[in-house]
Amino acid sequence: MRGGAAALTLGALGVVFGDIGTSPLYAMKETFSEQHGLTPDPASVYGVLSLVFWAITIIVSVKYVLLIMRADNRGEGGIMALISLNQGASMKTSRGKWLLIALGVFGAALFYGDGMITPAISVLSAVEGLQVAAPGLERFVIPIALAILTTLFVFQHFGTGVVGRLFGPVMLVWFSSIGVLGLIRVIEEPSILKALSPTYGVAFFLDQGSIAFLALGSVVLAVTGAEALYADMGHFGRPPIRRAWFGLVLPALLLNYMGQGVLLVSDRGAAENPFFLLAPGWGQIPLVLLATLATVIASQAVISGAFSVTRQA
Repeated sequence: MRGGAAALTLGALGVVFGDIGTSPLYAMKETFSEQHGLTPDPASVYGVLSLVFWAITIIVSVKYVLLIMRADNRGEGGIMALISLNQGASMKTSRGKWLLIALGVFGAALFYGDGMITPAISVLSAVEGLQVAAPGLERFVIPIALAILTTLFVFQHFGTGVVGRLFGPVMLVWFSSIGVLGLIRVIEEPSILKALSPTYGVAFFLDQGSIAFLALGSVVLAVTGAEALYADMGHFGRPPIRRAWFGLVLPALLLNYMGQGVLLVSDRGAAENPFFLLAPGWGQIPLVLLATLATVIASQAVISGAFSVTRQA
């Protein structure tokens, strides 16, 4: 890979994948929370992992990366690009055309709503993670969160290239770390890879019924932020985003989810926080700090997407 392509890929890693890249922090934890009444027995763990794998494969890899990213409007992606393409397409009736435009505007409104709340929630939850490493900083949580949010928006003035250069290396370390943590567990129990079969997901629904349906609401957390891949396409182009996804992000996410599955099968009590319990005791505080940085960066994916939609409008 040449220097320019590598720089674009690293930039995309820092700007585009922050949101979906931090999903392992809470996806499995929420799925097996007490509210759902789902116990982490082997059948349920394998079933949930199967659903996570196929959700990521179908929604992100196939739908967004391979299909929707081909529908660009002069290199730009996002919901506004789809609306523009629709306006240029021939429709049999004007009613059908306006219906599609209305759906596009509705989708843009939902995206803006996500863009309004996600940065604040993500940054605040990230800073609250500092309480684990330094409880004395508790009273500074809100001021620090406000300072980080202000800094994030100030950096937008300099463009996503600057932001990508700053955040790219951090996300590179993040994805490498969560991938290694998961790989260690998978090596210990390689049979967990059987969960890649869709039969486990089907069996999970047949056995658990309504509980499985409720758990599915948490499983979709594994694909939050997928729309940023398309919305930010105008910043980095299609090839760098695809390289980053298939070359690092996708393998790291899948390995981490599988590693959490191994941990849950061997220790049901780990359902309280399977992500951080993947790390050895000495590595949990550094992992909290790294997760804090990564979760802060996650808000950048939504911010960049919102800026892209606004510019296209």
